[in-house]
Amino acid sequence: MSRPKIQNYKGHGLSKGKEREQRASIRFKTTLMNTLMDVLRHRPGWVEVKDEGEWDFYWCDVSWLRENFDHTYMDEHVRISHFRNHYELTRKNYMVKNLKRFRKQLEREAGKLEAAKCDFFPKTFEMPCEYHLFVEEFRKNPGITWIMKPVARSQGKGIFLFRKLKDIMDWRKDARSSDDQKEEIPVENYVAQRYIENPYLIGGRKFDLRVYVLVMSGFSFFPMLVLDDHPLPDVHLTNVAVQKTSPDYHPKKGCKWMLQRFRQYLASKHGPEAVETLFSDMDNIFIRSLQSVQKVIISDKHCFELYGYDILIDQDLKPWLLEVNASPSLTASSQEDYELKTCLLEDTLHIVDMEARLTGREKRVGGFDLMWNDGPVSREEGMPDLSGMGNFVTNTHLGCINDRKKQLRQLFHSLQGQKKASG
Repeated sequence: MSRPKIQNYKGHGLSKGKEREQRASIRFKTTLMNTLMDVLRHRPGWVEVKDEGEWDFYWCDVSWLRENFDHTYMDEHVRISHFRNHYELTRKNYMVKNLKRFRKQLEREAGKLEAAKCDFFPKTFEMPCEYHLFVEEFRKNPGITWIMKPVARSQGKGIFLFRKLKDIMDWRKDARSSDDQKEEIPVENYVAQRYIENPYLIGGRKFDLRVYVLVMSGFSFFPMLVLDDHPLPDVHLTNVAVQKTSPDYHPKKGCKWMLQRFRQYLASKHGPEAVETLFSDMDNIFIRSLQSVQKVIISDKHCFELYGYDILIDQDLKPWLLEVNASPSLTASSQEDYELKTCLLEDTLHIVDMEARLTGREKRVGGFDLMWNDGPVSREEGMPDLSGMGNFVTNTHLGCINDRKKQLRQLFHSLQGQKKASG
């Protein structure tokens, strides 16, 4: 991407005038004072830039992106941590809109069986614009529980459950009064979503899965997954920000499991085949959801995105996509969580590859597996990247034992050897 050097444009990555592979140091900037800052400051050759200094790498917040992206010139090697319109997947109403559109497209082009692979999100309506459609559906299934979520908030804020239409009458009245008073702040949009009433429980606890999916420009993506295991309080929410207020929350241990432990637990209860099916269904969620926004997301070469997927498992071992976060929390809730997020961020930076060490052909980097690269990536070497084949296995190893440090050591040793041989 290039832009003319207009006076009002701020340039980055220009001062040294070197190509990406020749850079001796990486100038980084971030406003997030959490695990991310620790990882960036300890990365060899990376130098922190403050205030208005020139930077090569900026882990920005979405408000900076919205206000500054179109006025910022970036050199070839510069990277920032969000796509311009990431909200197509991360705002709850846009995500559902894109998934519904993509499902209709699949049904039209490939039939109902293929379209059914998108049935991984609960029945959802945007409010207030789809209020009448929602009422029609509500009356078809009286007595079931629905959950209302504000489309642009996080950490469980503004969420409530209801079973009767009168429970949302006050909200509806607020919407109407806003329509009548155009000068006032408009009513906040919500989604009404069918509540999953049969969640899988472990020891009487409700939980969700937090899946980190790293998407690079060009829409290659890598999933890494960790299990959030939460107490089941009256509010029916699994969010850590909410669970910290629970009386049995342990501040040192937190409320999270490593995925390996979860996979072993499920295998002991349901057998390895059922677990393989579950994880394959989750792979399908990552692929289909990202396909649904592939044509609308502006895939600028300077951008990458670390999405946080929230997935709920029901008693039939069916995974449900609840939401996708553009800024998943990088603040650690325990020592174990700190170590996990440190590894997550280190591997993210390895793949973003400001140091230009990778070849672009790697299928695993630390805890990340390459899952999609202009098509599904096979776990087996030499397999064609075609979906729909009976013997095709997607290149993910979620929950499998992985000696991350050994894998990275071997990877970078091999890359160093290739570089010497070619030099």
